[in-house]
Amino acid sequence: MAEAVKVTNERYRLKYHVSTPGGWMNDPNGFSFFKGYYHLFYQYYPYSAQKGPMHWGHYRSRDLVHWEELPIALAPDDEQNVCFSGSAIEKDGRLYLIYTGHQYHDLNDHTQFTETQNIAYSDDGIHFKKDAHNPIIAAAPADNTQHFRDPKVWRQGKYYYMILGSQAANGLGRALNYRSENLFDWEYLGPIANAQTSAQEGFMWECPDLFTLGDHDILLCSPQGIEPDGLRFLNEFQTGYFSGKMDYQQNKFARGAFTELDHGHDFYAAQTMLAPDHRRILIGWMDMWNANFPEQADGWSGALTVPRKLSYASGHLYMKPIAELMSLRTEKIMAEEGVVTSLEVTTPDPQHCELLFEADTSSWSGNEISFTLESKQQDLVSLTWNKKTGQVTVIRADKPDGDDKRYGNLQTSASLKLHIFIDTSSIEFFLNDGELVFSERYYTENQPQIFFSADKGIKAKVEGYTLAQ
Repeated sequence: MAEAVKVTNERYRLKYHVSTPGGWMNDPNGFSFFKGYYHLFYQYYPYSAQKGPMHWGHYRSRDLVHWEELPIALAPDDEQNVCFSGSAIEKDGRLYLIYTGHQYHDLNDHTQFTETQNIAYSDDGIHFKKDAHNPIIAAAPADNTQHFRDPKVWRQGKYYYMILGSQAANGLGRALNYRSENLFDWEYLGPIANAQTSAQEGFMWECPDLFTLGDHDILLCSPQGIEPDGLRFLNEFQTGYFSGKMDYQQNKFARGAFTELDHGHDFYAAQTMLAPDHRRILIGWMDMWNANFPEQADGWSGALTVPRKLSYASGHLYMKPIAELMSLRTEKIMAEEGVVTSLEVTTPDPQHCELLFEADTSSWSGNEISFTLESKQQDLVSLTWNKKTGQVTVIRADKPDGDDKRYGNLQTSASLKLHIFIDTSSIEFFLNDGELVFSERYYTENQPQIFFSADKGIKAKVEGYTLAQ
């Protein structure tokens, strides 16, 4: 047996986010609730900080904030037969994991592979057994390429449905739909939606997720291959959504245009679950393919976002940090109200804090409000809102010129609200109650400083809290 890699340096380790205990982490999987616990699985390679043959790591939590590490839930049969992403669902008191089996034809050529859909189960939510009759779906449709993965399963009426990310034979991304009465025997219904062009909507749709918010259905997915369009779609791959209406009788999803969900450098492969109180909660991978991962030198790589509550209003998907995160607050470090031109946040622990900034901008005659995280007079991460254009710009100092900026736009509003979570090597910005979100990783071994500033004094309220570690 190989030995799991050890973390050799804690300098970048996150304290209140879900992260790998050591080794490699990417997509969240199997986000679910079972027997009093939230369960969160993830793509995991325990034997190196570099990506390797995929396992499913596993955490559980009573409150979505404090997580307990559990044994590996799924492991590869061998290096050629690994466990790619999927989902989880409870049926008759048993927790089922539905996942993609990814079989390499040649370990020296990872472009040649076959993907099947498989199932494993557990009665205690800790120990899982792969079903002896796997796969439950043995082949992609005839009009598909080899790309056929990431099943998300849910119950609708008397049927279970499974949506899969795929690539049609014409080279365009799409979402396929299956249904079953028992989770084991699946009927293929066909694609519910297809990319119009590769440049606009991608050549492969990874990690699809279909759910309802109010009167709207949302198809969440991570398309690969969307080309940059001005200030949009600047990441290697995107995560976003189509809003519309799912017709289960016709197996069609009538939808609008693709919209980016998180505008930061580090957000991919998001997955949602329906909590017992009927909130739709999302967690994403807080990194990006082909990024630089400085923590790999320390024996680990990868983290997940804080859990986020989703809501839909006025044609827009909002994403806010869940209320349970307030339980992390240990000390109020500031509560100021007054005119802000330049304000430094004074805290003994600037890398583990929550900040809230709110300003009435309706009659303000200035034009820019900024947040800066800096170290030794050098910016690490900055965010600037422009009142005239509504544009928000985030700049990462560790990125090369041309890839250092990410952009988004806020609707016209009488106020600007910033809700910020900082955790050792991550920062998440939620603007105007989750209308606009940026997720970022940053890296420093120095004690940073935090500033709010405006190009003209503005009346603002600022709160800050140290967060438990």
